Formats: sequence, structure tokens, C-alpha cells
Amino acid sequence: MIPLALSGITKRRGSGRRAVQVLVDVSLEVRPGEFVLVEGPSGSGKTTLLGVAGGLLTPESGAVTLAGRQLEAESPGGKRSIRSRQVGLVFQRANLLPRLTARDNVLLMGHIAGMSRQEAEREADLLLEKLGLSAQMNRWPRELSGGEEQRVAVARALVHRPVVVLADEPTGSLDAVSGRAVTELLAALARERGSAVLVCTHDVRLEVFASRRLSLADGRVRVPATQA
Repeated sequence: MIPLALSGITKRRGSGRRAVQVLVDVSLEVRPGEFVLVEGPSGSGKTTLLGVAGGLLTPESGAVTLAGRQLEAESPGGKRSIRSRQVGLVFQRANLLPRLTARDNVLLMGHIAGMSRQEAEREADLLLEKLGLSAQMNRWPRELSGGEEQRVAVARALVHRPVVVLADEPTGSLDAVSGRAVTELLAALARERGSAVLVCTHDVRLEVFASRRLSLADGRVRVPATQA
């Protein structure tokens, strides 16, 4: 099974004369164990690409297969079920729930995905330790730095051992040490668990970890000249 496949995706923003083609005939696959980077400047459509890949946005044309399911054939509830159980999403903003501790924010995702309390606690504690957050796990979001919040958000996205991970600038707010820890964890997830990891970024520090790199410009995905 190919965990993530996009075929002939076209996506516009706006309507009428103000419509802008954000994605143009985009096709790509991410196979089990791959850590694929899509690089491009701000405004190139990277966030839109991830939104379509995760079923958060509906393209004007094309097909998306996510965790073995054809998204165009799924109801909104079906798409939500796939995301909650099979997909890990890392956004540019952490969006932690302010009335839950860092650890409980992670555990909540495990609960939504159907994990047992014991299993979720074991996985959450392991991830928080790997991300250097053991001392912060019982703090409230308001007591965390921006970088610490983002690392908690990464743990939240990975706690249910997703088949597909979609990450939007996951190191954008992190220093070099924290950014490396996050990237190593994402790469290890792909390698050890056979997950398909797709990361959109303009952070060149991630390139060394990638099994494959793509670039996004003018709405089209291409192989960079250095890899062609």
C-alpha cells in the first residue's frame, strides 16, 4: 500500500477574475519509510499542498489516496476518522489547548485515535523525553516557550503512531538543537515504523535527513536540479 498519493491535483484560491492557481497538475507519492521534503519559498503553496494531502482542502480536480483510502469517495466524517487515526499533522502554529498541560495535550490525541490510556501514556512520555521536554511535560502552554510549544505539537502529532505524517514548517520556530531533535525524530519515524512523512519547508537544515527532495514553484512540483 502506498500511504500517500496525489494525482493530477489542481487547486485554486479565490474565484472569478481574482482566482489564483495555487497547485497545477500536482502528482506525487510518498511510500512507506520515506521522508520527503517539499521545498519552496513562502507563498509557493506548500501549506495548500499539505491541506489537500490531509483532506482539509478539496481540490478542483485530481485524486488523493490517504492511508489506502480514496478521499474523494469519503464523507466529511470519513475524512475526519482517517485523519484522527492514521495521520499526524504538524502545523506552523502549535495550537495547544490552554487548559491542558503539555502531557495532556499529547494524551488527548491518543484518546481521539482510540489508544488505551496506558499505551498513550507510554508513547507520550517517550516522545516528550526524546524531544527534551521531560521537565516541561506538566506545565501549562502559557508556561512554555514558543519552541517548546512546537515540540509538544510534534509529540501530539506522533503519539498515535500514524501511517502518514504531514508537517508544515515543523522547525520554523526552533533553534538549531531543537530543530535537529524534531527532524531526527521525524526521520526515525519514517525509517523505523515505515511511516510516510511529507514535510513542507524552506529550512535547508532538513535536507540532510531527507530520502527525497522536491521543489514547489509556480504551482508545480519538480525534482530540484541537484537531484535530477
